[in-house]
Amino acid sequence: MIYLLCLKIFLARIFDVSLGTFRTMLTVKGKTIYASLVGFIEVLIWFLVVREALNTQESGIFIAISYAAGYGIGTLIGGKLSSKYIVTPVTVQIITSIDINSVAEKLRHNHYGCSVVDITGYDKETPKKMIITETTSKRIKELKKLVNGIDDKAFVIITETKYIQNGYLK
Repeated sequence: MIYLLCLKIFLARIFDVSLGTFRTMLTVKGKTIYASLVGFIEVLIWFLVVREALNTQESGIFIAISYAAGYGIGTLIGGKLSSKYIVTPVTVQIITSIDINSVAEKLRHNHYGCSVVDITGYDKETPKKMIITETTSKRIKELKKLVNGIDDKAFVIITETKYIQNGYLK
C-alpha cells in the first residue's frame, strides 16, 4: 500500500511542480491571466497531495523521497515545457569575418530582417560590421544552423527581448 501511495505522490508532484515552473515562466513573460489559471490548478493538486501525504497512517522516508523526487523531476519537465511552448522574442547580434553583405542577404532570403551596423572591436585598427536581427525562440535553432553554415567562426550573441515595436519580424 505504501508503494502505491509513494507512486501517487511522486506523479502528482511531477505534475504540480511542472505547472508551477510553467506558471512562473508565464508570469515573467507577462501572461498573467494564463499564469493565474495554471496557478489555480497547480495549488489544487498540491493541496490534495499534501493532505493525503500528511493524513496517511503510513510513515517512513519513502513518502518524503517520493515527494522530493517528484519536485525535482517536475522542475525539469516544467522547464522543458516552458522552453517548448512559451515563444519569446530574441535579438541576435552576428559579427563575422566574411563579407557581411552576403551574410545579410542569406539571412534576408530566409525571412530574417537584419540591420548592418559599423562597430569597433578589440582591434581598433580593423573596422568591423555587425548584423542585428530579431527573431523568436522557436526559430533560434534554425538561425544558428544557418549562420554556422555561412561562417562557423561567427561571433553570435543571443538575448531575450522585452519589447518590440514596428520593424520586420516573421
